[in-house]
Amino acid sequence: MTIKGPLISGSFIERPNRFITLVNINGKIVRSHLPDPGRLKELLIPGVEVLLRPASNLLKRKTKYSTVMVRFEGKLISLVSTLPNQFVMESITNNILPMFKKYKIIRPEIPYGNHRFDFLLNDYEDSTFYLEVKSVTYVKNGLAQFPDAITSRGTRHVGALAKLTQSGIKTGILFVCQRDDPISFAPMWDRDPTFSNALFEASKIGVNIWCISTKVTETEMTFKKEIPVNLEPPISD
Repeated sequence: MTIKGPLISGSFIERPNRFITLVNINGKIVRSHLPDPGRLKELLIPGVEVLLRPASNLLKRKTKYSTVMVRFEGKLISLVSTLPNQFVMESITNNILPMFKKYKIIRPEIPYGNHRFDFLLNDYEDSTFYLEVKSVTYVKNGLAQFPDAITSRGTRHVGALAKLTQSGIKTGILFVCQRDDPISFAPMWDRDPTFSNALFEASKIGVNIWCISTKVTETEMTFKKEIPVNLEPPISD
């Protein structure tokens, strides 16, 4: 998948709120929109290199840039939380993701009751499949984890998918790591035990849970591999 450019390099200063970063570009401090409302404290460290995309002059925005990547320990990590959805749509259409080789996209942003899921898929046997996509940026010692902040909306989505599965409809959640270094995936139980437990219970009911890593450069995101998923609750002392 091609990433729109060109991108401008800068040095991260601080994050005054969830959606704004202050960045030093050649001695000039600019305000830049951050398209990922997650915690990101492990990545956005003062002085770290970030890559910004200039906003179109046609858009009426308060900020002239978007902070779209961070270079952390020599690796580029995407900070655009909507990018995985675009990546998954293109990858399924082009038959790239191994778990969806038999599926095609019927439509994105599919409403179901009070919920809206990312994709409605269909296989060659005309079976429907509801798919939710989650962006992952947190990795420590090879372990990718989600969420890095409490997500009540995510918990509701998991519960809704579980109910669909119980009614006989196929469902799944695909966690997309916007970086290439994770070895395995687990829920972040200490940050959001409610979501983590909901994910664990949903998997026992039959909701499919996958996680993939991606290779990110300044110009493209590509599929790297599927990584193992461990949804078991941590063993308490």
